[in-house]
Amino acid sequence: MADIVDTAVAAGSFTTLVLAVQAAGLVDTLKGPGPFTVFAPTDEAFAKLPFGTVEGLLNDIPQLTAVLTDHVVPGKVMAADVAGMTSATTVQGGAVTVDASSGVKINDASVVRADVAADNGVIHAIGSVLLSS
Repeated sequence: MADIVDTAVAAGSFTTLVLAVQAAGLVDTLKGPGPFTVFAPTDEAFAKLPFGTVEGLLNDIPQLTAVLTDHVVPGKVMAADVAGMTSATTVQGGAVTVDASSGVKINDASVVRADVAADNGVIHAIGSVLLSS
């Protein structure tokens, strides 16, 4: 297996996320020992954002870092564990809601692929970017 970053790169569907992680200087952290659970927006999820949102975040590193770290939960939380949760605290310090009543949703984002294993954690692909309103 590979670490979270290399696993995301190899998956081929997280190009924008990997670019954002690089821009925010989080590569070394996500290659670290962890373990981490990453609710990873797919490229399609980023494409659904309003025009200019991604570029705006890439030009505001503190905001980009906050958004990205709101997608990461400490520990390795597999799909079977997520299904039994109602919320989780992110490394940013905020909380995400978990709803497993019909599929699994993190806030309003549906998990589209679960349990992508990495050496230092797990990735769950989500269909929307988690942005604070």
